[in-house]
Amino acid sequence: MAGIVDGRVVVVTGAGRGIGRAHALAFAAEGAQVVVNDIGVGLDGQGESTGPAQDVVNEIVAAGGRAVANADDIASWEGAERLIATAVDAFGGLDVLVNNAGFLRDRMLANMSEQEWDAVIRVHLKGHFAPLRHAAGYWRDESKAGRQRQARVVNTSSGAGLLGSIGQGNYAAAKAGIAALTIQAAAEMGRYGITVNAIAPAARTRMTEVAFAADMAAPDAGFDAMAPENISPLVVWLGSVDAAAVTGRVFEVEGGKVSLAQAWRHGPARDKGARWRPSELGAVVADLIAEAPAPEPVYGT
Repeated sequence: MAGIVDGRVVVVTGAGRGIGRAHALAFAAEGAQVVVNDIGVGLDGQGESTGPAQDVVNEIVAAGGRAVANADDIASWEGAERLIATAVDAFGGLDVLVNNAGFLRDRMLANMSEQEWDAVIRVHLKGHFAPLRHAAGYWRDESKAGRQRQARVVNTSSGAGLLGSIGQGNYAAAKAGIAALTIQAAAEMGRYGITVNAIAPAARTRMTEVAFAADMAAPDAGFDAMAPENISPLVVWLGSVDAAAVTGRVFEVEGGKVSLAQAWRHGPARDKGARWRPSELGAVVADLIAEAPAPEPVYGT
C-alpha cells in the first residue's frame, strides 16, 4: 500500500542521528526517496564522518526503501548547493526539504565567546537559509519551465526560539530567526507552489540530553513521550501533497501533543495622534502591559 509521500523526493539535513534520523526513516516508510544529509560532527561541531548518514541509508535500503547519503556542510553555500543537486541527480528532482541540522555551544551571555555565538548562528540559521535558497531556486526554475512541483519546506525552530532559554542565547536567537525566516519564506515562495512551515520539537536527543539532563525523565514501560520518532509524523504530513493549504505556521510537537504556536501579534495600543512626551509614556506603557496577556516564562527561569 502506497504511503502518504509515495514517490516524493525528500532531503533531510542532520539526519544521521536523533530527530533527523527519525524523519528520514519515517519518510522512507511512507514511500519517499530520501537524501540523508549529515556531516557527522560531534555536539561541539568538531570532527566529520560519513558514517551516521550512511548507516541510516543502509537501514532504509534494508527495509526496501531508496536513499542516498550526503555529507556536505549545509551552512556552506557550495555545500548547500551540492546537497540539492544530490537529490536531483539521484532521484530526478526534489519535493521536500526538511531543515533539521544543528548543534549546541551553550553558555550564559556574559560568558559567551564570539566564536560560540558565530558557530551556532552559522549552523542553525545560515544552515537553514542556504539549503532553502538553493531549493527555492530549483523550484522557481521548475515552475517557470511549466513543471511546478508541490514543494514543501519544513524548518526546525525550538521552544527556546519562541520563548527564550537561559544559557542558550545563541541557540535561542538562531531558532527565533528560523521562525521568522519561515514566515518570510512562506510569503515569498507561495507563487512557485512552495509551502514553508516550521516545528518546535521537544524530544530526547544528543542536544537535549546535554541541555536539559535534569529534566529528561526515563521513559515509562509504555509510551515514550520523549522519543524522537514522535516528532516525525507531523513533518511527514507537512511534506505531503495533502498539506498544500498550510504555510507560514509554526507547530510545537512533544510526545502525542501537537499545538499551533502563536506568533507575534499586534496587542493593546494607544494613539495620541501626536508625538508623545517622554513623561507621558510611563502611564501609557503600564496600561498596555495591564491589558495584555502575561508573557510565557523563559525556559530555565
